[in-house]
Amino acid sequence: MAAQLRMAAPAFNPATSMNVPETDNSGHRARLRKRLTDGGSDALLDHELIEYLLALAIPRKDTKPLAKALLAEFGGIGGLLTAPPEALGKVRGMGETSVAAIKIAHAAALRLLRADVEARPVLSNWQALLDYLRADMAHHANERVRVLHLNTKNMLIRDEVMSEGSIDEAAVYVREVIKRAMHLGSAAIILVHNHPSGDPSPSRADIEITRNMVEAGKRLGISVHDHIIIGTGGHSSLRALGLM
Repeated sequence: MAAQLRMAAPAFNPATSMNVPETDNSGHRARLRKRLTDGGSDALLDHELIEYLLALAIPRKDTKPLAKALLAEFGGIGGLLTAPPEALGKVRGMGETSVAAIKIAHAAALRLLRADVEARPVLSNWQALLDYLRADMAHHANERVRVLHLNTKNMLIRDEVMSEGSIDEAAVYVREVIKRAMHLGSAAIILVHNHPSGDPSPSRADIEITRNMVEAGKRLGISVHDHIIIGTGGHSSLRALGLM
């Protein structure tokens, strides 16, 4: 009788099990975490910050390619953090949890910057105000108009978006702004809007609306301290330019 051949069963390899992720990123993420905790935010590159943030939302996936894809899609970390949720959700690999992670990071950054603005009189804390406005508005795809309401000590009492429009235009009405300032008891206001083109240079319409606002405010004892235009290329102050 021919001898029966017995095939040895292959040893179980947990790395090939369907219940275990194909790639174990725990070591890499531990190194990122250590660099972050030891060296602060500057210890990580932009894509590494986003990679680690996404890893908290998608723990069983290598998030480096997704982080790089997001930064490329939105033109850098500023554009990514300020991108609307619906735009983030259209990027392949992004789900509700990962979109929320990006928006939470943005909200936390704005909360920190705004706290600095609120802590001191705005006119003596100008750089903090500009940092806050750039973080919130510089990368918006649509034009947005906001009004900062100040009390008699130039402390911020209200920060409101008054209008949001198309890629190059948002309507703002002098009567509505002044009426709102009277309702809040504002002693002064600062107008702010962004230019999605990135160029913060004021247009003729910007200059005209500012001058109309100044005249309307004077009649009711409300000062217009400035009109600031924010863009990715920097900012413009109509007061500093002598246009109001």
